Amino acid sequence: QVQVVESGGGLVQPGGSLRLSCAASGDIVAINNMGWYRQAPGKQREWVATITSPGSASYADSGKGRFTISRDNAKNTVYLQMNSLKPEDTAVYYCSADGLWGGSWQWVWGRGTQVTVSS
Repeated sequence: QVQVVESGGGLVQPGGSLRLSCAASGDIVAINNMGWYRQAPGKQREWVATITSPGSASYADSGKGRFTISRDNAKNTVYLQMNSLKPEDTAVYYCSADGLWGGSWQWVWGRGTQVTVSS
């Protein structure tokens, strides 16, 4: 069984920075895309950023210029560096990964890490 576990959330003031991490573990053959999503209270989960295995990154407009996604394939870990944080970035941030394990291509989600931007 494969799981992903997020870390690095917390409380930060507007304009501050946080770095989220997400590590995948288990009987992994290969990981394709890794990404971040977020869900604010009362809102639907929304996509934040994705990075492919070779390292090509894409971002939602909300994070362009402020967020940077990166990954360490040797560690099956993806990161999200968030700068210039705004109160509207407050949400539970979820990590996702799709890859080959258990004999098929599958998708896995983490349980999320809370990010709160407030003075």
